[in-house]
Parts: sequence; structure tokens; C-alpha cells
Amino acid sequence: MIISRTPVRISFFGGGTDYKEYFERKNGAVLGTTIDKYTYISVNRLSDFFEYKIRVGYSRAELVNDVNQILHPSVRETLKFMKSNGNLDIHIFADLPAKTGLGSSSSFTVGFLNALYALEGKIISKQQLAEEAIYIEQQRIKENVGCQDQVHAAFGGLNVIEFGKSGLSVRPVVISNEKYEFLDKSLMVFYTGITRYATEILAEQIENTKTCSKDDYLQRMHRMVYEAEEIISSNECREMVEKLGRLLDESWKLKKCLSRMISNDVIDDLYGKAIAAGAYGGKLAGAGGGGFLFLLAPMERQQAIREALHGLMQVDFGFESEGSKIIYLTH
Repeated sequence: MIISRTPVRISFFGGGTDYKEYFERKNGAVLGTTIDKYTYISVNRLSDFFEYKIRVGYSRAELVNDVNQILHPSVRETLKFMKSNGNLDIHIFADLPAKTGLGSSSSFTVGFLNALYALEGKIISKQQLAEEAIYIEQQRIKENVGCQDQVHAAFGGLNVIEFGKSGLSVRPVVISNEKYEFLDKSLMVFYTGITRYATEILAEQIENTKTCSKDDYLQRMHRMVYEAEEIISSNECREMVEKLGRLLDESWKLKKCLSRMISNDVIDDLYGKAIAAGAYGGKLAGAGGGGFLFLLAPMERQQAIREALHGLMQVDFGFESEGSKIIYLTH
């Protein structure tokens, strides 16, 4: 049996520039981090005693004899990519619900790939893991997804990821332990209770990106990645968080210009209450439309923000730095 553990992510800056429709014309970059909320996948060899060859357990149970019969798109297409067609027992567990903007679908694809390679006795690089997950989601499943979620899930940590015609590269953000811990404590994450299919929201955004009509917004969002990196490098803890929060607020306002579906009256009201209570800035995680709202705020204002958002569940979390890994292996 193999068990993989793969984190979800929070993207701070540059989201939208990680789509090929943009970065194949102009360079893209994102700055984000993984958090200690995970997707777990167990894969085991199934004996011949069963009447089926593949069992897939998630919110439903699938018992099939051929990979093409599998309804779960990522399980089906990842197995086809790996040329695996039988005697497999697959189970999926997650710390957080899907369709909430934290990149859980890409976390799954990366973790499943990692587990299948481990089942074959192979270890592949984080770069290959990310690139193959991008291929599966974009080319085989035909999802409207960018290229950052898979990279975050594979590599883990607080990184700048750069995209261009020649491919992608990852480098860690240079930050002291003191600043890293202060940033962690300054970040608040709330669950809005609204789930949505990111692919539906992103369809409009991608079409807008193709027309180049949003390039001015995206170029500014791209520059913010490097501004944020400079803020982290050149400011002490409190000033760093305040400046990052103000930049995040600007980024959220720009992001809402990319598609009409990214925000709504409910989200705008919640965000306004958080800012009025003392948050420096924030945004919805992922494509928008619902899911998780995260905020950068001074610690002395965090209780007031909780009270202002009293109807929302706050998520207890921490940063993580390992990325997808095999946590259990037995022969």
C-alpha cells in the first residue's frame, strides 16, 4: 500500500498570469504558499478475488472493470496517462472540502501521480510531477485551470513561480524565520460556505485573456509578485505585513476586473466588513465566487475581524514546506 499526502495552497499575487493564454505572449509569475491542509490518497494492489478490477472510494464508491468506466475524471485520466488498467484499490481523503479555491483538484492530481509512481517503485522530481499534472488537467481532462496549483502542490513552501514560453521555474522566497512566523500569524482564513466550480468562473476569464483586453490588469498583477518579494526582503515584520496587505487589497480589486463572476454582493459585503474591522487587505482564494476568504491583519485587530465575520468559520492552519510526499509505503 502507498499513501501520499499533498498540500493545498494559498496564492497571494500574480494569479491569472499563470494561464498559457497569457504567459505564452507575456511572462507570468505568482507568489504563494502551501498550507498544512492536505489531500491523502491510498493506492493498493487489489487481489483477483473481487468481481471488479478497480475500486475508487471518495464521496461515492466506483467498482469497475476498466479504467474507461471510471467517472472521476482525474482518476480516470491519470490512470490512462500512467497506462494503469486494473487491480487497484484507490481511496481519497481530504482535510477540506473541494470547490473552495485552495487548489484541491490539483492537489489530488499531483498526489495521485506521486502515489502511482511510488507503486511502481519510482521516484520522480517535483518538476516532473508538476508538469505531468498540468498536462493531465489541461490536455486530458480539458479543465480551465492555470499552471500554479500543480506546482505549489508538488514543491510546497513559499515560492515565486515564473512562467514563460520556455517553461516554468520555481524559487523559494528568501525570508527569515521571524518574518515567516509573523506572516503566518498575521494571515486569517475564513470559509464563506459557498462552493463553486472554478472551471465555470475561469471560462470567462480565459476568454477575456485571449482577447488581450485584460492585459493592463494582468501586467500590473505580474509586477506585484516582485513588489511583494521586495517588501518581504526590505521591511521589518509589522511593516512587511501592512504593506503586503495593502498590495493584496489592490490585487483583489484588479482581480475582480478579470471576470464578472469572481465576486458578488455577499463576498463584497464580507470583505468590506473585514476591512472596516481593521484588516489591511485580502482576497478570495483561487478563481473566486466563493470558497475561502483570506486576510492579512494586525494581530490586535484579529478579534474584531472575527466578530465582524461572526457567521463564518475560521480555519486553523499553518504554512507547510514539503509539498507532495509519500508518507506510507509497504510491500
